[in-house]
Amino acid sequence: MHLLTGHHGGRTVFGVARDGTLHDLSGRWPDLATALADGLGPIADAADDAPTISLAEVTLDLPIPAPAKILCVGLNYHDHRAESAAPAGAEHPTFFTRYPSSLVPAGQPLVRPAASTELDYEGELAVVIGKPGRAIPVADALDHVAGYSCFQDGSVRDFQRHTSQFTPGKNFDRSGSFGPWIATPDEVDLGAAELTTTVNAQVLQHAPIKDMIHSVAELIAYASIWTTLLPGDVIATGTPGGVGYARTPPVLLQPGDEVTVTITGVGTLTNGVVDEAR
Repeated sequence: MHLLTGHHGGRTVFGVARDGTLHDLSGRWPDLATALADGLGPIADAADDAPTISLAEVTLDLPIPAPAKILCVGLNYHDHRAESAAPAGAEHPTFFTRYPSSLVPAGQPLVRPAASTELDYEGELAVVIGKPGRAIPVADALDHVAGYSCFQDGSVRDFQRHTSQFTPGKNFDRSGSFGPWIATPDEVDLGAAELTTTVNAQVLQHAPIKDMIHSVAELIAYASIWTTLLPGDVIATGTPGGVGYARTPPVLLQPGDEVTVTITGVGTLTNGVVDEAR
């Protein structure tokens, strides 16, 4: 299934996207995160009898518009660690946080902030939690996954490097993106999936998801040691090599650019780039 949230006729709608149609579940649950807590089976059953809306009439929102947590993983591919001059050893994953205000949905522009000209792209796989848990064993971790989405961890590099903490450079308003939908696990083969990031149709990142240093299951297990994972929580699993600041010369995002993240079996997330209004 493909699960999404959007707006239609002045109201928020969400549900299952099939063949150009949204099977709207907003009459049964208050939001998609709450629906995920009940499980994918009840969602699929409810969609069969749900009212439908043409997807062409729906304006996409973030798949989960206000996640309780957006946890992001840094330096989770060996080639990105190398281009970042980070030590090769990585016993534990590097986590930082993003806020919902830092993200836009598919089709809306990323905003290069007035404070910087160093907005960079980072294509990533996002994991959306469906089943809550704390101290989850690695062997059970994938049972807690509702699905996967595309993520653009837009990074304002100079602010990211002001200190050893990534947070400022990762949280400028509307600097990243998430979407267009959540693909349920039956749609995605993590062992075969590949991630590709393009800027203006030029491939700048390409890697198999299986090349991650810490797997999806390991990331869920580690994060759940120190925080309770809840339905609708998002884990962005890190970006592969090929980011803009590490290129010679650097390739940083400019107004008018178009950035696309495609992940096999998951979908395609496309956003333009504009300057912040001054």
